[in-house]
Amino acid sequence: MSKVRTQDLLDRFELELVTGEDGVHREIHTSDISRPGVEMTGYFKFYPKDRLQLLGKTELSYFNELNTEERKDRTDKLCTDVTPGIVITRGMDIPPELIESAREAGVPLMRSPYKTTRVISRLTNFLETKFAPFTAIHGVLVDIYGIGVLITGQSGVGKSETALELVKRGHRLVADDSVEIRQEDFDTLIGNSPPLIEHLLEIRGLGIINVMTLFGAGAVRSYKRITLVINLELWDPKKQYDRLGLDEETMKIMDVELPKATIPVRPGRNLAVIIEVAAMNFRLKRMGVNAAEEFSQRLTNVIDRDKHMEE
Repeated sequence: MSKVRTQDLLDRFELELVTGEDGVHREIHTSDISRPGVEMTGYFKFYPKDRLQLLGKTELSYFNELNTEERKDRTDKLCTDVTPGIVITRGMDIPPELIESAREAGVPLMRSPYKTTRVISRLTNFLETKFAPFTAIHGVLVDIYGIGVLITGQSGVGKSETALELVKRGHRLVADDSVEIRQEDFDTLIGNSPPLIEHLLEIRGLGIINVMTLFGAGAVRSYKRITLVINLELWDPKKQYDRLGLDEETMKIMDVELPKATIPVRPGRNLAVIIEVAAMNFRLKRMGVNAAEEFSQRLTNVIDRDKHMEE
């Protein structure tokens, strides 16, 4: 999990730093954003002081109706030594008491010109992405017809060569060798390449090649949601492979179960075409068309018909 500081918000979003320059390097430890409404009434028993605080039109309207003593009390309690920052939305005027308390406590006081709901949405999405569970997997990630396909298998089985053939066929490379994966939701995995090897492929015998330079910007993308896993393994004559497609394997990455297909590798098999068809077949299944189940049902109907004829 990467560290997030208040300065990161200033760099990424259109936030005006009003005061509290000394605290811009404070760390933000959670994606939760607090709107201190009940705190404005003076109830600070459960005040989440370590969260980013956001004051909108409702909170400031109530605050402006308080007397001078109450205002000073509320702002002093809002601005603690661990509060990563306070954001004022809609470009509203900031009460002088809040500016003074933020300056004294070293709390970054920021202002955004946008509506409260929009600011909350953008900040929350950014923080949840940063704090999402993270892992790295040895493999190749390719975007095939809009399906994020993670190709796994032991070293030397032909993952990168297959990815190169897929790129030649018009698909897009996301990552080779190491795929960084973050879980953005309970069922969503987003994969990307480490910055050091982004857009690069390692082909044994050729070395490192730059896919974007060779094939153009349309042959790569920075990240992709992973929805299908293809595992390549050397052909084992003793192993019984699924020939109908009725068996549904899965692979668990963090908390997410992904559909998985195992493809045996041996000379003469065009892996790129097989994986391409696997991605198209996966799309068909999501649309409700399952060729294996249709064949199974057709076979059952033929058997039942023959039984009736014999009777």
